[in-house]
Order: sequence, then C-alpha cells, then structure tokens
Amino acid sequence: MIKKFIDNLIAGATGRKPRFGKRKEVGPQEHAIDPTLVDERALSVVHTLKEAGHEAYIVGGAVRDLLLGLRPKDFDVATNATPEQVKSLFRRAFIIGRRFRIVHVVFGRGREHEVIEVSTFRAYLDAASAEAVSGNERTSKSELAGMHHAVDASGRVLRDNVWGPQEEDAARRDFTINAMYYDPETRIVVDYHGGITDAKKRLLRMIGDPATRYREDPVRVIRAVRFAAKLAGLGFKFDPKTKSPLLHALPLLQEVPQSRLFDEMLKLLQTGHSLATIEQLKALGMARGIYPLLDLVVERAEQPFVRAALQDTDRRVNEGKPVAPSFLLACVLWSDVREGWQDRTARRLHPFPALQESIDEVFDARIGDISGRGKLGADMREIWMMQPRFEKRSGQTPFTLVEQPRFRAAFDFMRLRADIGEVDVMLADWWQEFSQASDLVREDLVAALRDEQRKQQQPRVRRVKPQASAEGEAPAPERRAAEGEAAEGEGATGDAPRKRRRRRRKPAGQGGGEHAPHAPSAGESAE
Repeated sequence: MIKKFIDNLIAGATGRKPRFGKRKEVGPQEHAIDPTLVDERALSVVHTLKEAGHEAYIVGGAVRDLLLGLRPKDFDVATNATPEQVKSLFRRAFIIGRRFRIVHVVFGRGREHEVIEVSTFRAYLDAASAEAVSGNERTSKSELAGMHHAVDASGRVLRDNVWGPQEEDAARRDFTINAMYYDPETRIVVDYHGGITDAKKRLLRMIGDPATRYREDPVRVIRAVRFAAKLAGLGFKFDPKTKSPLLHALPLLQEVPQSRLFDEMLKLLQTGHSLATIEQLKALGMARGIYPLLDLVVERAEQPFVRAALQDTDRRVNEGKPVAPSFLLACVLWSDVREGWQDRTARRLHPFPALQESIDEVFDARIGDISGRGKLGADMREIWMMQPRFEKRSGQTPFTLVEQPRFRAAFDFMRLRADIGEVDVMLADWWQEFSQASDLVREDLVAALRDEQRKQQQPRVRRVKPQASAEGEAPAPERRAAEGEAAEGEGATGDAPRKRRRRRRKPAGQGGGEHAPHAPSAGESAE
C-alpha cells in the first residue's frame, strides 16, 4: 500500500518510476556462506523478530563479509518492525538517534557486552518525491506526521525516518555490496542490485547515479573512501562511475554538521586500516578538505610518533582489542602540546601549569568545541598530564599513579615515546615491570631505585698523590698516621680514649689550624 502510494506520487511528479531493482533470491549452493560464521546473538535477534510476525534479515557489511568467507566484526539486522515494536521484544533494547532512528539490542554486561544494531526498512525518497508527497492534497496530516523524512532544496537528506518496503530500503543504501539481505534461518540471500556479482568481481559500485547520491548525503564521499581502503587488501577497486564524481563532491561536505564530520573522521581512523585510508585519500587528491583535524593527521602521518600510533591502532583493531579515539588524537597533537610546554618552561613557568596552558591552547586551536570539552578531551588531557609524572618514581607516586583509570593509555603513550627515542627506554621498562608486579615486588623496585639514586648522588673523593717534605721526612699522610699510633700508645695506660670526631681533612702540606688532626695527650686521656 505504501509502495503504491509513493510510486504514484513520484510518477505523477516526475513522469517516471524509480528503479528499485529486481528481487533475486540466492540459495546456499550459490552464495556458499558458512553458517558457523554467523553470530549467535544476531541469529537470536532475527529469530525473535520473525517469531513475532516480522521480516528480519542480517544486512549490510556483515553479508558482504560472509560472502567473502570472513567472520564479521559487527552484525546489523534490518526488519519491517518499527523501532518501538523492536524495543518491546527485547529486555535490554534502546532507541537511539534522531536523523536515523535505530535500536541497540544489548547482550552481556561490562566490557564483554555485545550490541546488535536493528534498523527499520526505510522508504526511498529524493527531492522530487519528497516535494510531491508534501504537496499532495490527498496526503493526510497523520501521514505527513508519520513522515519524519526531509530533503532540502539541494537534494540533501535531512532526516531519514520514513518506513517503507525492503526493495526501497535496498535502493536507498549506498553501495551494491552493502545492499544484500541474509536470512540465517532459511539461508537465503536477497539481492536487488547485483551485490553478489560485484562482490565476486571485487567492485565497489554506487547504487543509482553516484553524483546524485553524493548530493543526497555528502558523507557518502567519506564512506566511499573508507570502504575502498578497507577492501583494498581484498582486491576491491572503485567502479569508474563511482570514483569520478568524488573530488567534485568534496565541497558538499561544508554543509554537513561539524559534529557528524568529526564522528566520520574517527571511523576512518579506527576501522583497522588508517594507514591505507591515508594512502587512499592521497591517491584520490582528497588529502585536504574533508575535516581540518583529518588534514593534520594526513600531514603528520609520516612523523615517526604519529605513524607508530596509527600502526598501533590498526594492530589493536585487527586483534579485536578496544581502541580509544582519545589516544590516537593525543598522539597526533602531542608535538603541538610539547612545543608549547617547552616554550613556557623556558620562560621559567612551573612545569605543570605550563603543560596545562599548552593543552588549553591546543584544544582551542585544533579541536574547538566539537569534542574538546567532553569525555574525549578529558581523556586526552589525562594522558598528557601524566607524562611528567612518570619521571617521579619515589615515595607513593608510583603506587597512586598506577591506580589511575587512564594509566594504561598514558603508559602506552609513554611507551611509544620511548620507541622513538623521546624518553629513556629503561624508564618505560621500569614502569612496565612495576605495573605488572605484586605490591611487595613494587616496594622492592622502588627501594632498589632509591638505593641506586643515592649511590649516584654520593660525591666522589679526589685522591691526592702523597708528597715528601724537603727535609726527607715521610710523606704527610704517613707522618700523620704515625703520630696517631704514637698518641694511641701514650693513652693506652689510662682510661679508654674518647671517641674521636671525624673531621674534614685539609689538603696535604697544610698542617695546623682548627680542622687539623688532633691526638689527645696523656693528661687529656686521664680526664
């Protein structure tokens, strides 16, 4: 019913019907997906939705990865159930988003929790169809109220919460390889736009007219770069028609909210292919112009410290370990912070206030209000402020520092600094051993370090070569020793001599004076 309604409106406004593709169902013999690669929680979500009478499929990049024989890292589910209906079926489910309302179904707790993202089939509406829908006299107020979809005059999609049939949901997706639907129970893949063929050909192709699709949502420019970098290792290449409008569409990103661009930049750098992404941006002539902070990352990617941070981030993602954007951005901006810090300390400012002022200056200049004053900014600040504290390893400082929530990130940061020679490797090794040791071993490490520092601080005694007197007497040290023995002999008949005070020796040849060695007389001993 909805499909007919929208088709009639579009046909009346434009004289044509949109191409939603032809539905093709592909069985397991042809697609050869290994069912053991499907996450059990995604399978549970699909089963629950279908049992409640709804359609439900695994969708998007997960289907692409399954077709390539890879185990997907994330599973998304698409359904004809509304967000409210989805939420009602699961004990821990949360509706999120405004522009694109979806449901997060949560399994497990703490760091081990898993999120299955569930979206409702969206209707396909471009600028012409949206105008036809809103301007049609027969469209009721309730129907308009239900259409939270908005397209501006340039064709850019502002909201995307108009529910529709599956074929339209497939048409409004960006790339053919991301527009397939897999039912894990029947093991059928539903394909409308030749995604299976493109996956076999290793081809990244936009659905519909690429220039129009970039205009509808300019962020697709960034997504195209991200997918190209991610799939380059698997042999994927751009379809020429998809690639050619990319550079011309770059100015459209100026209309996108800065907060959304910031999030998309983080996705580029945290998919496990940050270095490949930077190379892709350079190859496409897009090294500048997406987002100022991303421009800086590309510019500094060849610096040893930044490159080491990018490599470390890629490694952690590919090992399935968590990554924090605060760590990578702290590495990218460290040279700015360090230079400001050194400049202030050179002007005799106390090190810690100098570091704080430098951090504030960098936040204002490089990040602004997008995320610099939120949790991400607070984590970056802690990482930086802990760096000088690693130098102090006495008293209770090591014990309190190692208990800080951001210690591990700050230590990893310092370890990278040691890897490039910015700090002593022995300092990083000591902290690594300390952080992994028991309380007793930690106390021993601090005590051993204290003893070593004391030895290094003790002044060295300069040995003076003995000199003989002009009259042939014994050298001064031997003469003083002999006099001391004689004095001891004189006092041996009396009471035990008093404890001699240690006095500073004067240089050889300078006898007398109040600091000269003094042997007690017999009378003094008798007293």
